[in-house]
Amino acid sequence: MIHPTAIIDSKSKISSDVEIGPYCIIGPKVEINSKTKLHSHIYIKGDTKIGKNNEIFPFVSIGTPPQDLKYKGEKNSIIIGDNNKIREYVNINPGTAHGGTVTKIGNNNLIMVYCHIAHDCHIKNNIVIANNVQIAGHVTIEDSAIIGGSCAIHQFSRIGQLSMIGGMTGVDRDVIPFGLSMGNRNSLMGLNLIGLRRANFPIQDIKLLQNFYDLAFKTKNFRTNIDLIDKNIKNNKNVKIIIDFLNSDKKRPISIPENK
Repeated sequence: MIHPTAIIDSKSKISSDVEIGPYCIIGPKVEINSKTKLHSHIYIKGDTKIGKNNEIFPFVSIGTPPQDLKYKGEKNSIIIGDNNKIREYVNINPGTAHGGTVTKIGNNNLIMVYCHIAHDCHIKNNIVIANNVQIAGHVTIEDSAIIGGSCAIHQFSRIGQLSMIGGMTGVDRDVIPFGLSMGNRNSLMGLNLIGLRRANFPIQDIKLLQNFYDLAFKTKNFRTNIDLIDKNIKNNKNVKIIIDFLNSDKKRPISIPENK
C-alpha cells in the first residue's frame, strides 16, 4: 500500500507488498524489498538497498551525502539487511572513497530515536543502539552489542561482539568482544556477564573468559600478560575471539581497565 501523498521516483525498485505512508520521498536508485514498512515523512535517496521486513519510523533520513569534507561526490551506497527497526529521526549516511564507499547495516537491529550512523560504518546483526547515539565514520559494531543511550563513538572505533557500552560514554578506544565499557572516556569495566548469560553461554565458558580477563588485564601491559597465559586458556574458542580482535587491524587504542 502506497499513500497518495508519497513521492516515489519511477526508477526506484519497490516490492509490491511494501507499505509506504504519507509524505515519504523515495529517490530513483532506491531498492526496498518485501514487507518493509515506511510509516510517514521518510526521505530515502542515493544508491540505497533496503532488505525485507524492516520497519522505518517517521522523519528518518537515509542516503543524504556524507558529512565529511573529503567527500567529493564519488559513487557510494548504503546496504540495509532484514528485520531492522529504525526509529524516529535516525540519520544514515552512505560511504566515501576513503572507507570503501559503503555503509552497511545487517539484520535484526534496533536503532532508537535520534541516532546518527555516519559514512563507512559497518553495523552488523542483533545490535541495540539506544536513543541519541552518535556514531562517527568508519566505526564497526559487531554482532549482539548493546550501545547505551547518548553515547558518542569516535571515528574508526571497533565495538566487539556481545559487548556493552554504558550510557553517556565517550568511546575513543576499541572495546573487546564480551567487554563492558563506560565512562567519560571509555574504560573497560569487566565482562558483559549479563549479556553472556542472556546469550546462554555455559557457566564454564563464562568462568574461563573471566579467568582470561583477570590474567590479561591485571596490568596495563595486556599483550605481555597474554603471552604468559596458558595455551589451554588461549585455545578456547571464545578467548580466541578476543585475542583475534586485539591482533587485528585497528586505528584506535584498546580500552583497558582504569588505573592499570
